[in-house]
Amino acid sequence: MDLIKVKNLHKRFGDLEVLKNINLNIKKGSIFGLMGHSGAGKSTLLRTFNGLESINSGSIEVDGLEVSKLNVKDLRALRQKIGMIFQHFSLLQRKSVWENVILPLQCANLKIDNQKIKNLLELVGLKDKANAYPNALSGGQKQRVAIARALVLNPMLLLSDEATSALDPNITGAILELLKNINKELGVTIVLVTHEMEVVKTLCEEAAFMENGEVLKSGAIEDLFLSPDPKMREFLGENEILPQSGLNIRIYFPKNIAQNPIITQMARALEMDFSIVWGNLESFNGVALGVLVINIRQSAKERVCNYLDTQGAKWEIING
Repeated sequence: MDLIKVKNLHKRFGDLEVLKNINLNIKKGSIFGLMGHSGAGKSTLLRTFNGLESINSGSIEVDGLEVSKLNVKDLRALRQKIGMIFQHFSLLQRKSVWENVILPLQCANLKIDNQKIKNLLELVGLKDKANAYPNALSGGQKQRVAIARALVLNPMLLLSDEATSALDPNITGAILELLKNINKELGVTIVLVTHEMEVVKTLCEEAAFMENGEVLKSGAIEDLFLSPDPKMREFLGENEILPQSGLNIRIYFPKNIAQNPIITQMARALEMDFSIVWGNLESFNGVALGVLVINIRQSAKERVCNYLDTQGAKWEIING
């Protein structure tokens, strides 16, 4: 079931079109990534999901409600179901951790359940910091406060806009693990904006790659990373140097065969030698995915490609 449906969305700032014909479906209970270089339109798209940015045409449905058609009262009610965390924590310096976390409840004139707040602080790893003030916290702890504050209204959706980009790498890992746990324990759908590949690799089940206001490719992580388009390959840093002679073949290994010795088996089965140009095996959300580039003789093309087909590997011929 889709929680968010985006159809033919366009957004302009004056004469500049910043979102161009966006179409996306985001499943309820999933962790979805919006990735791309700075200026790709990721944050603008994210902010349309809760109505912080208006749209010029198209539609956005969140939990069956078309955001752009909601009146002020209904939009406010929807926003109470959507939490948001940012790169900068925006904590009130004169309020304690506890006071910062309960702030959305106070603004909405809702009852404060002390036990619930205690449980929330325990969930984000701040059980012993309830009375501490922001100036006594590390960057990672401040982001944990911001996450707790975003969860205090029991949201169905959590929007994360570069929430880890200002943190040290070792702290980033802990925050990502926390977000994964929140998704698992609370069932909250998470949509995150990032230009950091490690974030996508660690968290996301599905993602969209954006460039110049357009979604160039979207879908399951395995499909995105095993067969990226040229722009995404550049984003991934996979601009390898290739031999000019012979035939270069890029081979993609899906999760079901990623750790099988296909290449050595092929060399024996076909009784041929070839060069390994470049290779990589990485974990994406706990799933191992592999890519390998080999160089073969032109005359061996048909035999090699037929063998790869029989083994279930995806492949493409690339120019040197």
